Amino acid sequence: MKNHLKDLRARRGWSQQDLAERLEVSRQSVNAIETGRYDPSLPLAFRIAEIFGMRIEDIFQKG
Repeated sequence: MKNHLKDLRARRGWSQQDLAERLEVSRQSVNAIETGRYDPSLPLAFRIAEIFGMRIEDIFQKG
């Protein structure tokens, strides 16, 4: 699944660790999501969307 997570995080000046702490996940999980090696669970996707004030569909795209 493609996503804009890395760009959104960078625009806020957050490290992967900063975002991981906000999401209550590991930095490795954030890295795996950003690189497309891991698709977040629906509850985690909702938390990500909430943190960035966006819709899930605007952050994650199929393909």
